[in-house]
Amino acid sequence: MASPAVPRAANAAPSPPQTAVSAPGGAATTSGLAAPRLEVIGAGFGRTGTMSLCAALNQLGYRTHHMKEVYHNSSSQSGPWLLATRAKAAGRPAREALAVALEGYSAAVDWPSVEFYRELLETNPEAKVVLTTRDFDSWYASARSTIYAGRAIGQALRPPWFRARALRPLTDIFRMHEELIWGGLFEGRFEDRDYVKQVYEAHIAEVRRVVPRGQLLEFSVKEGWGPLCAFLGKPVPQGEPFPNVNDKEDFKRNTQALRDLAGRLQAEARLWRAAVAVAAAAGAVGVAVAVVRVRAGRQSS
Repeated sequence: MASPAVPRAANAAPSPPQTAVSAPGGAATTSGLAAPRLEVIGAGFGRTGTMSLCAALNQLGYRTHHMKEVYHNSSSQSGPWLLATRAKAAGRPAREALAVALEGYSAAVDWPSVEFYRELLETNPEAKVVLTTRDFDSWYASARSTIYAGRAIGQALRPPWFRARALRPLTDIFRMHEELIWGGLFEGRFEDRDYVKQVYEAHIAEVRRVVPRGQLLEFSVKEGWGPLCAFLGKPVPQGEPFPNVNDKEDFKRNTQALRDLAGRLQAEARLWRAAVAVAAAAGAVGVAVAVVRVRAGRQSS
């Protein structure tokens, strides 16, 4: 799972064209758009090597969706993913929202798409599924210190009304995070390590049960090109090491940038409230002066 505003990598998938009608926050949704056509579906949680897998799939010729695409194209991505999240929570198909969010991509890994892997597999029954795996203790420590650490910052992003529309795509992303992952998948209990381990292991067991034999690769990015290329029927890139994308420093920088933004928004909101209070006080004084003048005029007459 990517950190907010991660700079676009040279091999990142280009922004896809979209067919849109209205959606929450003015973002895109779809009407009558075909289901996303995916060749590869990632079923591993964020922080299991999904960024490295994304880079590898792009090198192999796929256009790969990853959480970083949601941040890079927030004005067109945040709305459809929030719609998909709310459809899932309500027990409704998310096909149309997913069609917009994944239009133009041939592969999808990481959150948010991993939460829809079953629906994506139903609409792409021939797709190959890659379940990235990582030791739970290592994964939990990484996720808690990176993506989960951003949760509180997202909750603190409360733009004043005059900034709300411009920042709606960003705040919609954090709403999606909260509703789909932290409050949805983990039910608000991500700090309960034992509970999270149960969810983590149950997800892996479900993927093994749901995905047809022969369509599933359980993969650690430490294994390199060999297993992945054999599974996908692709030649191993000669002279190119398997991508090893470590984005912890990006998380630190971008988390600090978000923290700074939240602080500025809070300061703007305080200034606005103070300005309103001053204006209200000035108005009250003006009314009082007018009343005094009226009374004085009556008395003089």
